[in-house]
Order: sequence, then C-alpha cells, then structure tokens
Amino acid sequence: MNTYLISAAVGLLVGVIYALLNVRSPAPPVIALVGLLGILAGEQLPPLIKRWLGAPTQTSWLHDQVKPHMFGELPRCAEQNSAAKDPRHG
Repeated sequence: MNTYLISAAVGLLVGVIYALLNVRSPAPPVIALVGLLGILAGEQLPPLIKRWLGAPTQTSWLHDQVKPHMFGELPRCAEQNSAAKDPRHG
C-alpha cells in the first residue's frame, strides 16, 4: 500500500510541475485510464466469485510462473547451508 501512495504522490507532483511549466502531459487520455481501471477491477472478479461459490482458487502464481534459475539452485547464506547439512535441524 505504501508503494501505491508514493507512486500516486510522485504522479501528482509531476502533474503539478507539468501544469506550472504549461507542458502537455504524455499520459493517455482519461478514457484510456478508466478502461485500465476497469481491466484491473475485472481481474479481481473471477477469484471473488469463485470464493463466494466455494470453488478452490489459486492464491499464488509463484509455482506456475517462476521457473527454476537458469544456473541451477542459487547459493544460500552460511546459516542455511550448515542447517541443511546438520541432521539435528532437519
């Protein structure tokens, strides 16, 4: 949420600077932004309806979208390596 507030504040500041300099914004027209807002809202509806109907929903895209690293397993910190090798921690 904090990131969104910072993004909105920076966008507002840039808008004020554009207005003070009398420069036209390169942003798309308002109708396009309203369409994007509709798309974002529409993406949230199917999971919401599935939850209401009791159907199982996918809560994370992590396992479907993130592929193994191209160089294999990434190195771990020393504590994780020693814990993984120590039979008492597993």
